[in-house]
Amino acid sequence: MQQVLENIRQWLSLAQEVGVELGLNLLAALAIFVIGRWLAKLISRIVKRSLTRNPRIDSILVGFLTTFTYYALLAFVVIAALNRLGIQTTSIIAVVGAAGLAIGLALQGSLSNFAAGVLMVFFRPFQIGDFIEGAGTMGTVKELTLFTTTLQSPDNKIVIIPNSKLNSDNITNFNALGRRRLDFVFGVSYQADIDIVKALLADEVKTYGRFLVDPEPVIGVLELADSSVNFAVRPWVNVDDYWPAFFGFQEQVKKRLDSEGIAIPFPQRDVHLIGTN
Repeated sequence: MQQVLENIRQWLSLAQEVGVELGLNLLAALAIFVIGRWLAKLISRIVKRSLTRNPRIDSILVGFLTTFTYYALLAFVVIAALNRLGIQTTSIIAVVGAAGLAIGLALQGSLSNFAAGVLMVFFRPFQIGDFIEGAGTMGTVKELTLFTTTLQSPDNKIVIIPNSKLNSDNITNFNALGRRRLDFVFGVSYQADIDIVKALLADEVKTYGRFLVDPEPVIGVLELADSSVNFAVRPWVNVDDYWPAFFGFQEQVKKRLDSEGIAIPFPQRDVHLIGTN
């Protein structure tokens, strides 16, 4: 009986020692987690504040880098807390790594879109509101996320393009330089005086209100075609004036040519019928 009591007494003493040690480890792990989480939030705020001061860095990229910084630091904090509890984290890290690899292979399309989105947000080939052409689509950029880009087509359709597809294709930005050149071709009859026609076109370019003075418009004979003498007129406009000028100037030139009696020829073909009798 005395031996049993002695064993119980030893067990209780051991349990007390283990309990005290476990309690201290739990408190230490909790302290590591709480303090580490606070530091992770603090550092992520500092990163966000530093990135926000740079006007070249997009808000989407700021949010992504801030979130990534926070969770990366939090992962280290969790590992440190588990180590303090005596838990071997090597196997856990290996399992998480294997799971991450499997998820990455399963979502490689989405990850490629994500990577392309990060690159486009960082290098900024276009801005929201720019008119672009890419991945076989033309439209105004309405939204850029880390996975997709949304365009509004000229006929008012919403087109959502995966970033990997857009990033791997040529991107034409019609707004990037602030101005664009219009390329007009006007054909007149061979009977028309080319000096008069050239002066007429120069006068129309000068009086049309949307064209820029610098760069200077180019006007000249483009080619001697089968049915007409073709003149090239190449003025410059601000990007917002491109389509109004494209339609408006052609209408204005047509009216002026009509009023001056200058014919605009059309293709003709003479057909000779040979009798069979």
